[in-house]
Amino acid sequence: MDYKRLLTKVERTLEQIESAETTRFTIASIAETIALNFRDELGITGGRIYEYAAEDNCYVLVARFGESHRNASLGITVARDYKPVELVIENGIIVMDGDDPGIDPVLEHRLGARRFAAISAGDDNYILAFDVAPDLGREAILFSLNLIRYTVNQRLRAERFESLIVEAQRIQQSILPSRVPQYSGFDIWGRTVPAEIVSGDFYDFIPISESILGLAIADGSGHGLPAALVVRDIYMGLRMATDRDFKIVRTMEKLNHIIHRSRLTTKFVSLFYGELETGGILIYSNAGHNYPFLLKGNQIELLKNGGPVLGPTPDATYTRGFAKLDPGDLLCLYSDGIVEAHDSHDREFGLDRLQRIVKQNRTRSAQEIAQEVLAKVAKWGREGEDDRTVVIVKATANA
Repeated sequence: MDYKRLLTKVERTLEQIESAETTRFTIASIAETIALNFRDELGITGGRIYEYAAEDNCYVLVARFGESHRNASLGITVARDYKPVELVIENGIIVMDGDDPGIDPVLEHRLGARRFAAISAGDDNYILAFDVAPDLGREAILFSLNLIRYTVNQRLRAERFESLIVEAQRIQQSILPSRVPQYSGFDIWGRTVPAEIVSGDFYDFIPISESILGLAIADGSGHGLPAALVVRDIYMGLRMATDRDFKIVRTMEKLNHIIHRSRLTTKFVSLFYGELETGGILIYSNAGHNYPFLLKGNQIELLKNGGPVLGPTPDATYTRGFAKLDPGDLLCLYSDGIVEAHDSHDREFGLDRLQRIVKQNRTRSAQEIAQEVLAKVAKWGREGEDDRTVVIVKATANA
């Protein structure tokens, strides 16, 4: 038998099954589909599904599929220390004949089983026991069970991963700004382009008062789900700090402790946070983030004051910096995915190129400038290399 061909066929068949509300129903649909479509190739005619009941330390018969013995009542329990169950949990797969010393013939008869041929699934919360064709040899049974176990667990892992990603997307959508702030005297726009489904980049606009707007941009080391989860902590920490009217240095120190205590793998987060007053005064602190730059005429001012990245050092200290946005000035905040994008020759996009693009487009709106930057980087860099974020703040004539 062509194992790869059959495996591909089974996987493609199972992909057509719609996800159910519970793992039990998903497993039942998979088992029924296998019994219906692969009886001849796998020798599986039907079987039973058992679900672990932790409070009683036993497995409960919760479903049958295919041509399994219909007289076996659902709800029959099998002890966790029943020898065949112990072996399938230990090995993930087991085949035992009816005359094996570990088999209870009375119980197996009640269940309608001639052999104990089973796999574990769903982190051992489920056991799938199969009725196999009488003429099927042990090696053929093991072949079938291994193939089924692989495809079932792959499907369950995929569903679990999809649910985690959906949840991560929901979290991220809830923390990224839903609209551009209307802040007197300033034209503001930002966007994140994730390298994966979720991003480790983050930006935020925080209304502190009618005359002060918080500006934040952060980048968790790496990208994807772990980085996305840690920037959620930054979002919550910033909101907590501004609600309690913490000073900027105190805010950075608190966030550093939060990230340092995190049990996630991503413990390095760069953050630039500033508070912009309607008169154009910007008080900020930069925790290891790429230096935002202020374009004043043809001069560039880098916003460097602050301290180390958040996370590695619990007792890190931070300083404040000050800048002034006069009418016509422009502030650009960006993540390293912008300047460190590599082309096919491994050349970086670079800060100089970013500054040149911003200068060339300075008369356009904040949204148009940011979109031009992202378009140029997308054309330059390799897709999926890193998350990319840019925020543009323009001081208008009314500032």
